[in-house]
Amino acid sequence: MSGDNMIENKKVIRIIWGIALVLAGIGVFYRIPQVMPKIEKIEYFSSAIFFVRFCFYFLGILLIGGGIKRIYDGRK
Repeated sequence: MSGDNMIENKKVIRIIWGIALVLAGIGVFYRIPQVMPKIEKIEYFSSAIFFVRFCFYFLGILLIGGGIKRIYDGRK
């Protein structure tokens, strides 16, 4: 395998990983409305439900942002 092929393979892997991160972030946003009623029923989390919801949305934003950055860096 030549050096150019290895560099090209790393770029492809970075782009695929970035796409996976973006899809995982979108999946988090998709699942939050379905999971939050179940979490609200847990007595331990009922007092901090705003914080839990914020953390889930923040996680989704971080996943999408990291995926976009990975895709952008892989295309350079």
